[in-house]
Amino acid sequence: MEHIKEYHRIEWKADREPLTAEGPVSPETLERFPFHPGLVAFRPPAEQREAIIGISRLPEGRIIIARTGAEVIGYVTFLYPDPLEHWSKGNMHDLLELGAIEVTAPYRRYHVARNLLRVAFSDPHMENYIVISTEYYWHWDLKGTGLSIWEYRNVMEKVMSSAGLERFATDDPEITAHPANCLMARIGKNVPLESMEKFDRLRFQYRYLY
Repeated sequence: MEHIKEYHRIEWKADREPLTAEGPVSPETLERFPFHPGLVAFRPPAEQREAIIGISRLPEGRIIIARTGAEVIGYVTFLYPDPLEHWSKGNMHDLLELGAIEVTAPYRRYHVARNLLRVAFSDPHMENYIVISTEYYWHWDLKGTGLSIWEYRNVMEKVMSSAGLERFATDDPEITAHPANCLMARIGKNVPLESMEKFDRLRFQYRYLY
């Protein structure tokens, strides 16, 4: 599959400071900006920056960033599911995973996450994909936000639904491990029926055991 990436960009203000959401961005663009020290959800900022630069070099990899004039303050990643995850077992060329979305705490009240997703799905070529997002409560910043598990999930669902992602049922053990976990997905307008059927089989991989 040819992975065509069409660049989009929006600008808005956080109080008096201009912010930009743009992408998919190139490795060269990512190398121009350090990561805000508050981007620590997955690993230290410098290490996460290097990991994201690596994703941007993948044929299917898409990185959308939000930044000030000086540093990256948020990002969202899209790539094929990890080979160790069962979502990769279908070998689907048109299934992407929204692998991570993170916004540093000082900027969370400025609609950064929604604008990241808005830019990501402004690309018409995203209509060629099924995009999944696996929501696990152990990745959520409950301490930093002061939200309960259910309040945080409600926030995540609203952010994801702003880009057209919906909740989908699944028997995946990691999702069913806790009732707050969920699978969300967006099926692009150009996705063929064959891919939808493969996705359904991936969602319910264990139903044939009973």
